[in-house]
Amino acid sequence: MHILVLLMGLMTAASAQSPAPENAPAQGSAKPIKMVVLGDSLSAGYGLPAAAAFPVRLQKALEAKGIKVEMTNAGVSGDTASGGRERLDWSVADGTAAVIVELGANDALRGIDPAVTRAALSDIITKLQARKIAVLLCGMLAPPNYGSEYAAKFNAIYPDLSKSLGVPLYPFFLDGVAADAKLNQADGMHPTAEGVDIVVKHMLPTVEAFLGALSGQRS
Repeated sequence: MHILVLLMGLMTAASAQSPAPENAPAQGSAKPIKMVVLGDSLSAGYGLPAAAAFPVRLQKALEAKGIKVEMTNAGVSGDTASGGRERLDWSVADGTAAVIVELGANDALRGIDPAVTRAALSDIITKLQARKIAVLLCGMLAPPNYGSEYAAKFNAIYPDLSKSLGVPLYPFFLDGVAADAKLNQADGMHPTAEGVDIVVKHMLPTVEAFLGALSGQRS
């Protein structure tokens, strides 16, 4: 069953507004911010030209706002949260200032115990924080085919970790794209290039606020 269909009933739950970029970095900043997108196929650009992948499109959107970013696409198709944890050290190079964590979709599709996903994401965040690297967590929603109890446990992971570990949250990575056939590839799971641009558009204010806060801490 396509995740496209499975997520249709969950879109309302992810409609929380993103924070406004009140602390956006000063335009024309001399030194680019080194950022990594640690994710799975959704952010890696599965089925798309490299130039259409989420990290590339986000970098261009930030540059259009005058925010210089040196972006690394550390997305691996099929990766779970545990897989991301295993490759964290070599995926996030020394000198990285910020990481966007986009993991968990494959955990939900495979019905992995939410406790396992929660522990892996918690480890990723705490390890990055120990390296003085800022983290923006992207939420994911479980498909309803595993039942409401599983979905409730899985969906709570992201807001809970955001609160307990003090990291900003973008509630649902595929907001505005999931459940729209025109914005997804034939598999019904991965965004088209147009879909990626919509993800970037919706997420941009959150990323601007995230980087603005980072700039304020380091100024």
